[in-house]
Amino acid sequence: MKKGNILFLTLLILTIFAFPYQATFSEPSIDRRIPKEIAKIPLPKLFDFGAGKCIPCKAMAPILKELAEEYKGRVVIKVIEVYEEREVTQVNRIRLIPTQIFFDAKNQEVFRHEGFMDKEQIKKVFQRMGVK
Repeated sequence: MKKGNILFLTLLILTIFAFPYQATFSEPSIDRRIPKEIAKIPLPKLFDFGAGKCIPCKAMAPILKELAEEYKGRVVIKVIEVYEEREVTQVNRIRLIPTQIFFDAKNQEVFRHEGFMDKEQIKKVFQRMGVK
């Protein structure tokens, strides 16, 4: 067999075996990053990824509840339990908890924060997003 043919076959085989893994390196689809029932809502969104046993997550719970009331009808705020909603957690590439991800009304990520976030910090992000 000629060297050119061997090289061609080698590249072909590598391409065939590498192709299934291509999705792993691509950006996750928005449809999987946001639960379908929430993606349909044409409002900005805040997802707080955490766990019931996480101390900073527990500290954020009342803050998020207050903000949900304060911004009702203007922002969707959802707490995601990372051990219960594993697929959404993995697709959003959550490395530590708590993590907050802010999405605009078109479901595009606009800001991400890892760790505790107080009420004023969250409100500042909302302001930068144009939420009044």
